[in-house]
Amino acid sequence: REFEAEIRFYSGDDPLDVWERYIKWIEQAFPGGGKDGNLAAVLERAVRALHGQQRYYKDPRYLSLWLKFGDCCNEPLDLYSYLCSQEIGTTLALLYITWAEALEARGSFRKADLIFQEGLQRKAEPLDKLQAHHKQFQARVSRQTLLALEENPDGDNMGLLEIAEPQRSSLADLKGRGKKKVRAPISRVGDAVKAMNPGRSCQPQASLQLPNTPSFAVFDENSVSGPEIPTLTAQSWAAPPVPKAKENELRAGPWNSGR
Repeated sequence: REFEAEIRFYSGDDPLDVWERYIKWIEQAFPGGGKDGNLAAVLERAVRALHGQQRYYKDPRYLSLWLKFGDCCNEPLDLYSYLCSQEIGTTLALLYITWAEALEARGSFRKADLIFQEGLQRKAEPLDKLQAHHKQFQARVSRQTLLALEENPDGDNMGLLEIAEPQRSSLADLKGRGKKKVRAPISRVGDAVKAMNPGRSCQPQASLQLPNTPSFAVFDENSVSGPEIPTLTAQSWAAPPVPKAKENELRAGPWNSGR
């Protein structure tokens, strides 16, 4: 109640200080990193209340609020891209370290290295901390490469950073579970049949032919170029990502209306 009253009636020149102390108190007073204290909702209120105040864009305290809020979101990578597009924390090493670690945890080693390179080019501070984390990341990737070579000595001697990101192939064979060999009864048409049977031609039926001038463009996921640094174009504030398990929150209402 004291923190809520201080936020409501605050008249100083540093509102971020109140939110920072409020969140630290929740993390210390409630178990599980503040989950029982509804930390995600308070973080969402904080970033909304301080949004648009560019004087905090290079403040480590403000970036820390965003990154903690990202831990409560279903897709933190989208949040990091938004911060980069809005130039929030782009001069701080913590943004690139957290972003690269999230990509590394998903196996996107090349994208993680690109994020580190972006931070080094911007000379994010503290630069020595960013360089140290980048070297540690390279050492981990090198160890994984050596382990992969030991398991497969006949494989190509290629580092994990040089391997392209795995792409999902469309119309792939479906695999069954168990000892029995299962093949899904799928009728493949078009280029899929040509790729599986080069000598066989597939003529589409006349009733299924599409017009020569389609009104929309068909996306070909197998023709996508190499991975680039994931960024978002600058856009106006719409809404922050949805925190996890937000459907369990109840709205305040009258207490004497039910039995």
